[in-house]
Amino acid sequence: MSNQAEEMQEQWTSLVQNMNEAAAQSVEQNMDASAAFMESWGDAMEDSMLEQDDLAAGVEGYSNAYEVWMDAADQIFERTTDAAEGEDVALTEFRDIWLQSANEAFKEVMGTSAFAAANGQLVNAMMDMQEQADEMTEETLEDLGMPTQSDIEEVGERLVEIERRQHSVETKLDNILEQLE
Repeated sequence: MSNQAEEMQEQWTSLVQNMNEAAAQSVEQNMDASAAFMESWGDAMEDSMLEQDDLAAGVEGYSNAYEVWMDAADQIFERTTDAAEGEDVALTEFRDIWLQSANEAFKEVMGTSAFAAANGQLVNAMMDMQEQADEMTEETLEDLGMPTQSDIEEVGERLVEIERRQHSVETKLDNILEQLE
């Protein structure tokens, strides 16, 4: 084998090795991300007070999402094998497989009644926290002698009432002036 052919073979081997390492790293990062998502989702489902049907739907959604991720891992493995065997495989294919799988997996999870119930609980908890924060703000401003939201709303209501009365008085004065003319 000539020196030039050996160099080309080394470059090709290096390129394939780099591509395989990048694909393996991508697979590992994506699997870690999906595992972290599934773990946090599982923790959220565990901590929430869901109905039995919602919980069953959540487990089914989780299972379906897991299958989607495993199918994606199989596709990545197949395309990596194809690339190692000399087939021209674009790196964007790997990205597309993971993006499509992520979308499908999230749909599987987010489309469940468990996800909707957990989100409802989260929104209620956030609204309760917001209400508590508003009450604390009101109390703090009151203690500092500053106007609170309630004070400002009361002043606004009084201004509207004064404007209404003023308009009524103006209308009556206009009627009296018309009758005097």
